[in-house]
Amino acid sequence: MTQRSFTLADRIALGMDQALRTVFGKPQVTERANPSDDIPDTDELSSEEQQHIAGLMRINHVGEVCAQALYQGQAMTAKLDTVRDSMQRAADEENDHLAWCEQRLDELHSHKSLLNPLWYVGSFGLGALAGLAGDKWSLGFVAETEHQVVAHLDEHLAELPEQDNRSRAILEQMKEDESRHATVALEAGGADLPAPIKQAMKFTSKIMTSAAYKI
Repeated sequence: MTQRSFTLADRIALGMDQALRTVFGKPQVTERANPSDDIPDTDELSSEEQQHIAGLMRINHVGEVCAQALYQGQAMTAKLDTVRDSMQRAADEENDHLAWCEQRLDELHSHKSLLNPLWYVGSFGLGALAGLAGDKWSLGFVAETEHQVVAHLDEHLAELPEQDNRSRAILEQMKEDESRHATVALEAGGADLPAPIKQAMKFTSKIMTSAAYKI
C-alpha cells in the first residue's frame, strides 16, 4: 500500500503507532549508520562536562521527538499527496537523528526528557494546524523550524568540549540534514512566515530547550 492509498483512518492509526514508538519505544536507524560509530569515545571528560553534553544531547533528542510529531501532524492534514509524501520522507530521515541522540545519551549514562509525551502532543497539534493552513504555509513552517534548529546546533557545536568528537560528528551530520530539509521545503513552494510567528516559534523553543536541558 502506498502513502497515496491511505485513508484518513489509516493515517490516524499509523500516526498513533508512530507516536508510541517515538515517545516510548527504542528508535531504530532506518537510513544510515550513526556518524560517530568509527570515532573512539574519550575518557578525558569531567563529570561536569559529561552532564553538560548530556543536557545538550537531551535538547537535540527532544528536537527530534518534536520533528517526528510536526511532520506526522503535517502529513495528516496536507492537501497534496506530494507534500504528504515529502513530510513522511522527512520524518523517516529525522528518525535517524532520534536514534543517534538516544544512543549518545545512553553512552553518557543519561536519560531522555521526561516531558517527551508533552512535547510530542504539542508539536503534533502545531503540525496539524500548519497543514490545515495550506501547503505553502506548512512547508514554510518546516523551513523556519529547520533554520532555527540549525542555529541551535551551531550553538551546541560551539559549546561541546573539544575532545568530544563523537557528539560533534552526530551534530554536524544533523546540521547538514536539517539545512537540506529547509532548502527542500522552500524549493517546494514554502512561504516566508510573518515575523511575529517566527518570534513566537523562537520563544516557544527557548522554553522547551531550557526545560529539556534538565528534565
